[in-house]
Amino acid sequence: MFDWFKNKTAPAPTTPSTPEVLGLRLGGVVEFDDLALRLIEPHVIFEGAARSQIIQAVGEVKLDDNSRLLRFYTDDEGFIQVLQQGGTEDSHVIDVKLWYFYQTQAVDTQASWDDLLQNGIVRSEWSLEGETFEKVWHNERPVAMTEKTWNAGTLYPSETDQFIMLYQRQVNDSLDEFVMISAEEKLIFNDQERALVISTGINLTPTDFKVI
Repeated sequence: MFDWFKNKTAPAPTTPSTPEVLGLRLGGVVEFDDLALRLIEPHVIFEGAARSQIIQAVGEVKLDDNSRLLRFYTDDEGFIQVLQQGGTEDSHVIDVKLWYFYQTQAVDTQASWDDLLQNGIVRSEWSLEGETFEKVWHNERPVAMTEKTWNAGTLYPSETDQFIMLYQRQVNDSLDEFVMISAEEKLIFNDQERALVISTGINLTPTDFKVI
């Protein structure tokens, strides 16, 4: 496990209006290590990742009483996802991933939505761009979660219901690539907006990025 909080000076206690961790925050700028990305990108699906990205929205998913996901959406069609267990400090971070949106497809009818949840999310494996990804979680049904998302200039978060499965392939001894399949549902002006969202991602280490 990487030490995400080693050599970090503890900040003064604050009560942020949106969730923050590892310096990641709404309006913050993330700078990625250029060499690391140049070595990775030829072997994964996403390409052309911006080395400097602005965080434009922050999402929080409470998985249970002791763990949560934070998602920091940037201006580069992707997001950094942080998993915390046991608390909300930097010391509780156990996993960080960089995700890029691959495809978003609207789901227009109730029948299509029902079929997607029943048959379109969970498979033994997922094929994308000629690569095969194995199912990570043992669930036979999509994992349900609700994300609260804060955008710049808004006082209150919006909510999105998500039904997810995670897939993974080993690229080499030091690199894994992931595919996240998510059926998403959001109420907008009393109308349900639904979509199938496919994202691809990689693990991040503490040396892969910094926040300014």
